[in-house]
Amino acid sequence: MNSINRRSVLLAGLGAAGAGALAACSTGSGNSSAEPDLINPRGPQVAAADKQRRSTGKVHEATLTAALAMLDLGGGVMAKSWAFSGRAPGRELRLSAGDTLVAEFSNQLPNKTTTSIHWHGIALRADMDGVPPVTQAAVRAGTNFTYRFVADTPGTYFFHPHVGVQLDRGLYAPLIVEDPREPLSYDDEWVVVLDDWVDGVTGTPDEVFAELKQGMSGMTGRAVQSPRSSSGDMGDMGGMDMGGGSMDGMSALPSASGSGMPMKFMLMHSDSALLGGDAGDVKYPYHLINGRVPADPDVYTAKPGTRVRLRIVNAGGDTAYRVALGGHKMTITHTDGFPVRHQQVDAVLVGMGERYDVLVTLADGVFPLVALAEGKNVSGMALVRTGSGSAPKSTVRPAELNGIIMTASQLKAADDVRLPAKKADRVHRIELTGDMAAYDWAINGERFDMNDPTANPVLVEEGRRVRLDFVNDTTMWHPMHLHGHTYQLGTDGPRKDTTIVLPKKTVSVYFDADNPGQWMLHCHNAYHGEAGMTALLAYQA
Repeated sequence: MNSINRRSVLLAGLGAAGAGALAACSTGSGNSSAEPDLINPRGPQVAAADKQRRSTGKVHEATLTAALAMLDLGGGVMAKSWAFSGRAPGRELRLSAGDTLVAEFSNQLPNKTTTSIHWHGIALRADMDGVPPVTQAAVRAGTNFTYRFVADTPGTYFFHPHVGVQLDRGLYAPLIVEDPREPLSYDDEWVVVLDDWVDGVTGTPDEVFAELKQGMSGMTGRAVQSPRSSSGDMGDMGGMDMGGGSMDGMSALPSASGSGMPMKFMLMHSDSALLGGDAGDVKYPYHLINGRVPADPDVYTAKPGTRVRLRIVNAGGDTAYRVALGGHKMTITHTDGFPVRHQQVDAVLVGMGERYDVLVTLADGVFPLVALAEGKNVSGMALVRTGSGSAPKSTVRPAELNGIIMTASQLKAADDVRLPAKKADRVHRIELTGDMAAYDWAINGERFDMNDPTANPVLVEEGRRVRLDFVNDTTMWHPMHLHGHTYQLGTDGPRKDTTIVLPKKTVSVYFDADNPGQWMLHCHNAYHGEAGMTALLAYQA
C-alpha cells in the first residue's frame, strides 16, 4: 500500500473505527495477532461484484476540472477558492439508474496540490471511491484521472474531494441518479445545496484546521465539557448583519494553549438542544444556498400550485442546518437517496453529508427557504417566487423553523427498501472519542493514520449481516458516514449512509456486506475526520 502524508488525504470525515478481528462468532472489536488478508480495492472480488450491478449499457460522459476560481457569492462578496469549472456548487451531474458515469477529472490546482473525487453515497466499485491512498493514488497537479462506474441506485448524492480539508473549499457538486420508474408525482425539481463558507474570505480551511488543532487548553471563555449558552454569538464583536453572513470582528478572542495567538475561527457558545449541546467548532462568515449569500439569494421561480421536489444536500464542513420553507409544509420522501414512509413536517434537520428529498405544493407569493445554522444563530436563505410581492429580509426566521422538526431517527424505511429481518453475524463497537481540549478526535481511542491505513481495520466478510454500534463518548455530535454501503438505523429505521450520533448516545446500524473492498468510515465534520475520527472498514479475503 502506497503511503502519503496524512494532510494530503482528505478529510471529510474519513472514517471511523475500531477494529475488531473477525474471529468466528465474535462480537465487539479487537485485532487478531496475525495480520488479516484484505481484499484489494482493485482485486477480482471487486470486479466480480461490479458485474452483478444492473446496467443499462448507457454511458454518461463528463469532464471535471479542479482549479483556482474567483467565485461571486452575491451581494458583492467575492471569494478566491477552488472549484469545478469555475463555479460552486459545480454543475450538477444527472443520469438514470444503471447508467455508467465516465468522468474525466483534471487536476489544475496550484502548488503541486493533490486531490481526488469521492462520490458520496454511491455504492460503487471500490477502486472508484476516490480515497487516496486506500482506493487510488492521489491525483497530482497537472494530471488527469478517469472515474468510471455504474450508478445503479437512484437518489440524491453529491461529490467532493477526499484529501485533507479540501471539502471545505468550493470543490463539490450534486449528483442526481434518476429512477426510470419514478413512483413520485411532481411537476418540477429544485436541487438545494447548503454550505458554510470561509475559504478566501476570512481564511482557508487549512488555516481553520491549524487553529483548531491547538485545542483549548489554557483558553478562557469556552466551556469544554459543559453546554454552551444559546446566544449563538462570540461576545461583543461588533459584527455586521448576521443574516447577510456577517464578517464579525474576530480578533479580540482569547488565545489557546497560552500561545498568544488570537482565535480567529473557533466558535464560542454554539448550543443546540436538537444536537445535544455543542453544535459546532467553526465560525463561518457566510452560510450559502446554491452558492449565494442571503443578501443576494438564489431564486426559484414557478407558478402557484406547482408541486416541486426539493433535493436538499448539506455540503458543509461543520454545520447542521434546520431547513424550512416559510408558509409551507414539507413532505419528506427520501433521505440519503432511499425512500422513507412519507412524513409531513415543518422543518428538517440536515447534518453534514446528509441529503433529504421533500415535496412541497407552492402557494402564491414570495417565500423564504431558510437554512438555519443549527446552534449558530445565523442562516442561509434562498427565495421561492410564484407571484408578486417583495422579498423578505435576509434575517427572516419563518415560524416553521420552530414547528414540527424531523430528524432521521424519527423516520421509517419504506417497505420496499427495508432490510429483511436477520440476526447480525458480526457486531463492531465504534466508539467515538476525543474532545475540544486537545482536539484529539478518534475512533476507539485511536486516531486514524493515513500513512498506515490498514493497521487496525474494522473487518467484515462478504455475504454477512453486520451491526455497527456507534457509541458517542464525547460531548459533541458526529455525522458518521460509511463509504460504499447504505445501512439501516435499527430494525426498521431509514436506509442511510450518513447519520447523526448525539453526545453520550448510541446508534446501532445494520448493513449487508455486499460490496467488497476497503471503505472509509468517518465523521463527516471535515475537521473531526481529518483530526482522526476515521477508520477503515475492510473485507477479509
